[in-house]
Amino acid sequence: MKYDASVLAALAQAEALKSQSQNEAAITILQTIIMSEPGCIEAFEELGDNFLSTHQPEKAAKALKQALRLNPRSSNAHYLMGFMLSMKEDWKLSVEELTKADEISPNHPEILRCLGWAVYNANRRTQGISLLERSRNLSPFDPNILCDLGVCYMNSMQHEEAEVVFRKALKLDPSSEQARECIAVLEAMKGGLDMAGGSEDSSSKLV
Repeated sequence: MKYDASVLAALAQAEALKSQSQNEAAITILQTIIMSEPGCIEAFEELGDNFLSTHQPEKAAKALKQALRLNPRSSNAHYLMGFMLSMKEDWKLSVEELTKADEISPNHPEILRCLGWAVYNANRRTQGISLLERSRNLSPFDPNILCDLGVCYMNSMQHEEAEVVFRKALKLDPSSEQARECIAVLEAMKGGLDMAGGSEDSSSKLV
């Protein structure tokens, strides 16, 4: 859909504010766009994204559902809906939404990252790791992908694989607290196993 130059400028402004973590200001602009252009799918998608960033999942769901009513094949709206459901640990519905996003926009590393994480947590561990590996192959320098993949390896007791990807994530982003925390948890797990002679039940060590 084509929009007036003023709408495009407002969308760009909202995107810039979001990138600066000024989500409330972005929300105000997006709501103004919707009042004048109620069919603006991008405004609803961005509104949902900003509501997620400000921990308002109910409002995010409302905005994203409207985006999907306007365009049922919006991969971004399906992705954001799946991400929101993942945050709520509703793994079954999260996988459904993220699968739709992947079907519409295949080989998108961020969609595959979230889909892999949701599939893994839905107790399809081998498939989840495989999806995360595909995501890593598409975007090998993304620390978030590496950390998610490492956590899945760690929870599957594949410690060597976990350490490799955690170390790579930390090398890519030396300031990453997530990578440092993951390495600390992994080292604690390995230390516990060494003390117990490797006989402990791995299910007690999931993070």
